[in-house]
Amino acid sequence: MDTWLAVVRNFSFKDVIDILFVAFVLYFLLLLIRGTRAVQLLKGAMIVVIVTLISQLLHLSASNWLLGKIIQIGFFAIPVVFQPELRRALEQLGRGGFWSLSLNQQGQEEDQQTVNEIVKATQVLSKTKIGALIVIERRTGLSEYIETGTSIEGHVSSELFINLFIPNTPLHDGAVIVRNNQIVAAGCFLPLTENRSLDKQLGTRHRAALGITEQSDGVAVVVSEETGKVSVGVDGVLHRSLDEQGLKTLLTNLLVAKRSNSLPFWNRKAES
Repeated sequence: MDTWLAVVRNFSFKDVIDILFVAFVLYFLLLLIRGTRAVQLLKGAMIVVIVTLISQLLHLSASNWLLGKIIQIGFFAIPVVFQPELRRALEQLGRGGFWSLSLNQQGQEEDQQTVNEIVKATQVLSKTKIGALIVIERRTGLSEYIETGTSIEGHVSSELFINLFIPNTPLHDGAVIVRNNQIVAAGCFLPLTENRSLDKQLGTRHRAALGITEQSDGVAVVVSEETGKVSVGVDGVLHRSLDEQGLKTLLTNLLVAKRSNSLPFWNRKAES
């Protein structure tokens, strides 16, 4: 009791700031990994730590030694295992995405027009079961992937999207990348996801959609050529079987609503 009273007496405003900062960092990390494979890895790490504490309480020397070695190895493995999440966190810090303000009404209108054209194109492609992959660049630059395709520099329109994905044409088999409401390139090659728990029925387009959203904050829209179903990849999570209204709502929230969001970090919803 005397120890607790001493802590309370010495508690200052500086300690409040310290606690709030730590809470902020932990909250950010939890949002960052929520809905990704890192959650399962974190659960596994927590189980190892709990079992280690139990072995210490029960004085199980051999078990405690073995678990201690596993934890030591884990500290070196964390930067490798959580590389995508760490990269995303540093990119967000570099972009200043937590506090950025953007209230440009004209920009909102252009973004909404882009969303409308993408939705219109995907509905046509879905009905005809023509495969498509459209990636919308946000704050993380996609220049290295744009360079793998053919430069277009065309105004966003549903007709152009549809023509680019017509089967047996030179650019139909790659990804189309949109930057600043312009179609900048087509036939682009994207990295594939390394997520081994992904549904085996998902093809290369869906894996590429997840791969690019794991390595950037871009938004990927996919149309399956087998089923005609439309999916959206964002933050390494795939939202599948979206209807027209669901697609429009999701893209609007991701691409348009952020412009009027004064504190994007606080309003960010982790996907599950």
